[in-house]
Amino acid sequence: MPILKNASFDNKTLIQRLPFYYGWVNVLIAGIAMTATLPGRTHGIGLIEKPLCDELHIPESVFDAMNFWAVILGASFSWLAGLLLDKFGSRLTLTAIALALGSSVLFMSRVESSLALRACLTLVRGFGQGALTVASMALVGKWFTCRLGPAMGVFLVVVGFGFAAVTLGLGEAVIRFGWRVAWAGVGWALLAGLAALCCLFVRNTPEACGLAMDEETPEKSPEESGPTGATLGIALRTPAFWVVTIGISLYGLIWSAITLHNQRILEEHGFGERQFYIAMAVLAFSGMISNLLGGWLTALPSMGKLLAIGMLLLAIALVAFPAVTSFTGLMAYALALGSAGGIISVAYFALYPYAFGRRHLGHIQGAAQILSIFASAIGPILLTASKDWTGSYHLMFLSTAPIVALLGVAAWIVPLPHSTSISKA
Repeated sequence: MPILKNASFDNKTLIQRLPFYYGWVNVLIAGIAMTATLPGRTHGIGLIEKPLCDELHIPESVFDAMNFWAVILGASFSWLAGLLLDKFGSRLTLTAIALALGSSVLFMSRVESSLALRACLTLVRGFGQGALTVASMALVGKWFTCRLGPAMGVFLVVVGFGFAAVTLGLGEAVIRFGWRVAWAGVGWALLAGLAALCCLFVRNTPEACGLAMDEETPEKSPEESGPTGATLGIALRTPAFWVVTIGISLYGLIWSAITLHNQRILEEHGFGERQFYIAMAVLAFSGMISNLLGGWLTALPSMGKLLAIGMLLLAIALVAFPAVTSFTGLMAYALALGSAGGIISVAYFALYPYAFGRRHLGHIQGAAQILSIFASAIGPILLTASKDWTGSYHLMFLSTAPIVALLGVAAWIVPLPHSTSISKA
């Protein structure tokens, strides 16, 4: 028997011999990958929107229209990413998306015409906000179930640190070197950094590495187990899917509206360029802190309440902003908005694998991401329209706050299924 045990040990792979669960390596890479979605997100594009439009002489309303169609067309990339994830796995999919996004960002840094900008904006939105977002958050869900809450907390802390650092760094680079040089630097970082990282270290699932899933007992071998969960059709028939997806989509609508034109919004309140970059960094940093809290709260019996807390905090921030006139008030608003976003993000990443399992997670999260992307496309247009109608951006804040609060109440009340029960239905 001892000989057999030694032989078994010798046959183990390097990943199996590690003194820790390899899923944590995937969590770290997933967090880095989510940070790398910044150039395809409204938060990132908002950092260069004003200098870009000023250089190319593009009016705000025209850029909003460009952004809308870029987001709409780019939404299909989310669905494609979900299909590729479930068919080819996270390693190949993440590497390919990183290469495509990096190339698109580089091309965008060299645009000279409105037509070229439209094409590049669509690619950056599609590969960044769409495909890379789905691939990075699904990577965590494919490795964790029992410890999904802590894993998502760690994941989002990495994202929070990453977004805060990249936001400050990119903002300073835009001020010092111009948006083109800063944007090109992001493109090279994606090509030379993220793509290599994903190719070398990402692994598809625990079972593919000969490991048991994190909730499985030692008596159950990896060969006897496998991903379980509901199909997309089953998920679509549950009220919880729609409450969560609509709630998060509304958050995306508001977030995209605010962050794309945040510099203009803050200028209306008398704040300058550096105060704008500081506020954007505070959004990211406060989101990181709330990620930790949100990760801990996922251990509560009802994870739907986590989304409810984030939505209610978001409603408070929206109501309060029109009264902000001082730098202290701006920091308090940014802290509240970022904290709400951090909690909602944890809910977004954790609720789908918790409720619907891992087997069809790419399809389910891809479908949810498409709805969220559609909503985020509409947000900046509604914000600009509110400015045109009333002469101020405040209408957008005050009109969406009660809807956010109602969806928060719905998230608190509607029961959330668990993958272990819904997959048997």
